[in-house]
Amino acid sequence: MPKPSMTVRELIRAQYESLTQSERKFANSLLENYPAAGLASITIVAANAEVSTPTVARMVQKLGFKGYPQFHQALLKELEAKVSGPNRRRDNWATEAPDGHMLNRFAKSVTQNIEQTFANIDMTQFDAAVRQLGKADSRLYMVGGRITRALADYAFTHFQVVRPRVTHMTSSSATWPHYVLDMEPGDTLLLFDVRRYETNLQRLAEQANERGITVILITDQWSSPIAKVATYTFHCWIEIPSGWDSNITTMMMLEALIAATQEENWPETRARYDRLDSLFDTTFLFKKFP
Repeated sequence: MPKPSMTVRELIRAQYESLTQSERKFANSLLENYPAAGLASITIVAANAEVSTPTVARMVQKLGFKGYPQFHQALLKELEAKVSGPNRRRDNWATEAPDGHMLNRFAKSVTQNIEQTFANIDMTQFDAAVRQLGKADSRLYMVGGRITRALADYAFTHFQVVRPRVTHMTSSSATWPHYVLDMEPGDTLLLFDVRRYETNLQRLAEQANERGITVILITDQWSSPIAKVATYTFHCWIEIPSGWDSNITTMMMLEALIAATQEENWPETRARYDRLDSLFDTTFLFKKFP
């Protein structure tokens, strides 16, 4: 039986090297249209992937499932989790809530989320994304959704100091075509999108991708559809004992990217910090202590 904290996507990635060529063909087909490609009967999903039903049966067993029905149920459960709203989320944790104070349960959930998020960071992908974020000769755009726009605002506050040519896109999707109009190949779009995924953000990412823009996505463990066009995708575990999802791990991922980009460009960034402090001195924004 697979670990309950792992998605089918993660199980495939963990076991990919052990799969045969035909099993990898099915795995790739599933990942290309995840999880929808695995929600039909075994004969249909096998036919769609152009493999045999025994191939599908062998692969799901390698992932730790007793058989295809259990695999199918796991995908359905993931899909249900993706689209659940606040009331359903609270019902899920309330029925299984451990004994003890809310603070203890909350701390346990957050700790597990951080552990899972760190365990699934691809270091090579992280370093490549940092190099892209640090390209000061191109423009960096950033935007979030209904909840995650606060993360985009936080990202803008820091990245505009770390490097030049940073644009915080407004929260109104009606204005986004104006930004896309000025995007050029080599520019970067940093996006935040967690369940329930926003169609306007997906369309923005698709338009940017069509123009040769590097899309960097920070999403949840179930993965926004934007991952299909993103060059770099980072999954953050966000479930907590609440009707709301947590932004703690998404903020952690963002701050790690900011810190790494700062180090990537340190001489230039340090000079920008010094110039900014001089400007703050002239505005008397911060209190000076003797």
